[in-house]
Amino acid sequence: MSATPRPALSEHLRAVPAEDDGAQVPATPPRIKTAWTADELMGMDFPEPRWAVPGILCEGVSLLCGPPKVGKSWMSLGLGLCVASGGLAFDSIPVDGGPVLYLALEDTARRLQSRMGKLLAGRPAPHGLTLATSCPPLPQGGSEAIASWLDRHPDARMVVIDVFAKMRGNSAPGASAYDADYAAVGRAKALADHYGVAVVLVHHVRKAGSDDFLAEVSGTNGLAGAADATLVLKRARGQADSVLHVTGRDVDEAEYALTFTPESGAWHLLDGPASDHTMGDTRAVILRHVRTNPGAKPKDIAAALPDVDPDTVRRTCSRMADAGQLTKDAGGRYYPDTATRTATGPEVSELSGCPVTPPDLRNHPGQLGYDLSGLSGTDESEGK
Repeated sequence: MSATPRPALSEHLRAVPAEDDGAQVPATPPRIKTAWTADELMGMDFPEPRWAVPGILCEGVSLLCGPPKVGKSWMSLGLGLCVASGGLAFDSIPVDGGPVLYLALEDTARRLQSRMGKLLAGRPAPHGLTLATSCPPLPQGGSEAIASWLDRHPDARMVVIDVFAKMRGNSAPGASAYDADYAAVGRAKALADHYGVAVVLVHHVRKAGSDDFLAEVSGTNGLAGAADATLVLKRARGQADSVLHVTGRDVDEAEYALTFTPESGAWHLLDGPASDHTMGDTRAVILRHVRTNPGAKPKDIAAALPDVDPDTVRRTCSRMADAGQLTKDAGGRYYPDTATRTATGPEVSELSGCPVTPPDLRNHPGQLGYDLSGLSGTDESEGK
């Protein structure tokens, strides 16, 4: 008996009823080729990856992790608003606008309205952002719900799931913890890869810290292993409120110093290397002086910094050399370390290799207005 042909992913994941807008159901795409000879593959031309936030959030699955109350939801909602309308992510990075689906699974409509009011600061809310406070787990209908929304918004740029634990679903019987974590992220990755969008999974970190930020992701290595990129938001000392550590398959590994403004709920990218903003004030002023005057001795630095005690300058320079923040030659002269000397401001938009031109909001008419939250079987009446 011949096996029944498996439907294409876009057809298999179509399940959410919506208003009839006259849109044509896309035809079943041809079977995708998955094997080539080496010369065939090298002769192929591939489009550049699509970026939701150039240099930071590329198409594919990204884990956005951080400790509780560090501001992950403020960050993800702010990015959703920015990408939906086309603007400046983190008040610094130009993004192309396009529809965004934001699943705020730990929030209420009232809380979302309050937070968006702060973030928008009087600006009109983008019609391109769809928000829902409930959705079934991915294995129990969530994948179908998201796929149906993406089918109706082929120019969508990002899907945010906050938090991922609400949608990962139950593990397969007998599966190891690693396999269960890998499969859970794999469901989201299937959507991201098929539709070419950035899917952001908001997740937690372990209580115990680590020098390796990837080791702080809560769960097994299967989570970060299945994801295309991992972003860990860690609290910092000094001028920065947090440092965003980024690594991934299509994303250059980097660290970005960020500051959070509670009055507006917005995250802002700080200029320069993250290390400039995470060290204490004394170290920061010494580092700035040495960058401007490489080869300076402690007495020269102390003379230029009359508010800092000379003994403090001497001890701090020695400690900074031990920490790799400065280098010292045999004559007792200090220089910026190699990483600092070669680092520049985080021109993250150049990492994508693609132009980013913020479009006018009217070029992205947005969503169709059907209720994704109703799929969970609950009735969200708040705010109606």
